[in-house]
Amino acid sequence: QVQLVESGGGLVQAGGSLRLSCAASGRIFRINNMGWYRQAPGKQREWVATITSGGSTNYRDSVKGRFTISRDSAKNMVYLQMNSLKPEDTAVYYCNANANSDPYYLSRDYWGQGTQVTVSS
Repeated sequence: QVQLVESGGGLVQAGGSLRLSCAASGRIFRINNMGWYRQAPGKQREWVATITSGGSTNYRDSVKGRFTISRDSAKNMVYLQMNSLKPEDTAVYYCNANANSDPYYLSRDYWGQGTQVTVSS
């Protein structure tokens, strides 16, 4: 099994920045895509950004130009640099990884417990 632990959330004023980190550990054979999702109160969880094992990135439109996803594959880490934060970015942010814990089994998605990001106006 693969465990994901997020860190770096907190309270920030609008226009400020935060950097989220996610560490993967456990039985890891290979990590494929890694990404970030978020869930605001009363809303469904939504995709924020993805980075492939090759380093290609994709972002939801509302965060393009403000958020940057990166990864350190040697350390099994993924990061989300969030700049120019807005109150509507307030949510619990979840780390996601598609990984193989064994070379003989199909990959599956793993999730972290989430970290709260609150942006005040």
